[in-house]
Amino acid sequence: MRLVVIGVNHKTAPVALRERLALVGDDVNIALEQLERFTDGSIIVSTCNRTEIYALVPDDQSSDSQSSNVGISSAVISAHIDRIKTWLADFKQLSLSEIDPYLYVHRDTHALTHWLRVAAGLDSMILGEPQILGQIKKAVHLAQDEQGINNQLSWIVDQVFAAAKRVRNETQVGAQAVSLGFAAAKLVTQIFDNLASRTLLVVAAGEMNRLVATHIAGLGVGRIIICNRNPERAEALAAELHAPNRRVEVRHLSDLPQVLGEADIVSSCSGSMNVLINKTMTLQALKRRRYQPMLMVDLAVPRDIDAAVSQIDDVYLYSVDDLQHVIAGNLEQRRQAAVDAELLVSQLVVEMERSFQVRKVGRDIQQYRSRTHDQVDKLLHESLARLQQGDSSPEDIITELSRRLTQTLTHAPSKLMRKAAREGDSELLEFVVTGLQEANRR
Repeated sequence: MRLVVIGVNHKTAPVALRERLALVGDDVNIALEQLERFTDGSIIVSTCNRTEIYALVPDDQSSDSQSSNVGISSAVISAHIDRIKTWLADFKQLSLSEIDPYLYVHRDTHALTHWLRVAAGLDSMILGEPQILGQIKKAVHLAQDEQGINNQLSWIVDQVFAAAKRVRNETQVGAQAVSLGFAAAKLVTQIFDNLASRTLLVVAAGEMNRLVATHIAGLGVGRIIICNRNPERAEALAAELHAPNRRVEVRHLSDLPQVLGEADIVSSCSGSMNVLINKTMTLQALKRRRYQPMLMVDLAVPRDIDAAVSQIDDVYLYSVDDLQHVIAGNLEQRRQAAVDAELLVSQLVVEMERSFQVRKVGRDIQQYRSRTHDQVDKLLHESLARLQQGDSSPEDIITELSRRLTQTLTHAPSKLMRKAAREGDSELLEFVVTGLQEANRR
């Protein structure tokens, strides 16, 4: 298949080296342009804990070797891998000896298996997390923009995406929430429907609340209110959460008692030493809401929301400890589901390789027929020209044409039979001989 994966081992590489080897921003476009010179297509996946190059190495075999179905040799693939490693070292102004101990390489079947495991979330720090598939798709779009994906690599990408979707649909590896943001979003879907009509109140615009708000906003919530002491930070989060069909408002933290009654969902993580939402405030908010249900997620330690709020009917209050207990149980379920997912990955890789071989054989047959047609056409034109010139008898010209046609049509099968005999491949030899015998009987 000529597919190779070269990546930085983030478990063993020093942090400083990992940061230097990261391919982000303009580096990606420049790197893809340079890789195009000595690969048949490449994709760069670079995340906070992953730097990988997926590439098709060129087939340096001659056209005769290709016609006899000789695959690219291991030595040729190794030479191309070394070239990519050397390029990476030069690109990052490091020596190869500095980075080589911290690089890993997968090729052919192992490369395809690795790619599918990554896309399905089986190789992530958080088992089964879905973000990596979106990051791979983004990397593919960047490579397409740089004209870095040929037809064969594009076909492999499509197969990987389809297979990753099957792994997620047919196993439970990504079904359970294993991050605070994901867990909070899951709670929202369990309690509310018609999310476009729901309002999310974000109390404090810190990093944890940003992650939770991003997950919940992704569900299609129609309105978001951000209460924060620092207006600049709140505006920055508002810009991040803005969407065409969503209204995002920024209010000062002092407005919290007034806006609480407008919220269906509350996510709070302020870092304050005092309770921000007490039982009285919540009862007043519920009254203004005509006792419509509220989901409150308190991510703060110490708490932002008084624990007594959990005693109120129509209020669902979850603390960070509650969510952690849910996540711990879900992680164990994911680990069990990962066994099924790994088995399915192995099956899908076999299916993809078979599809690739069928596709390759079809392309080889088309090329063989095209070359044979050109050769036969050339012989026919030469014979017709000789007939017109009258330099030989028609019988001699036709006899010569017949002999040369026979040589042309039997050259490739004969060469393949000699190769099979020389290498002791009895199955291939029997297959070719049987095929020729059947052709002769027709």
